[in-house]
Amino acid sequence: MYGTVARMRAKPGSGDLLAEIGKQLEGDRPPGMVSVFVYRMDANPDEYMMAVAFESKDAYEVNAASEEQDRRYRQLRELLESDPEWNDGEIVHVDGSLAGPSEAPAAGSSA
Repeated sequence: MYGTVARMRAKPGSGDLLAEIGKQLEGDRPPGMVSVFVYRMDANPDEYMMAVAFESKDAYEVNAASEEQDRRYRQLRELLESDPEWNDGEIVHVDGSLAGPSEAPAAGSSA
């Protein structure tokens, strides 16, 4: 699996709208997307962290290059003070309900 962790700061007062965009993915999930988690930080309710997982790096890159993702990003960006900080990488461990026996990469493997 492959994904990104993003740090975002919402414009004051746009926090609920930012959460709503996350909900929109439930009905418009990009192909290959496994999960998305959006956290509102306790220390600053205008700061968010988002973790997104895709089945593969290829699925992630296809989504990143799609017109649909560009549209979603532009809508999200309007609610933010600045560009998100993106941290892309291979997911090397999964534990919990998302981790089926064939889905979780073995430690040290390059899934």
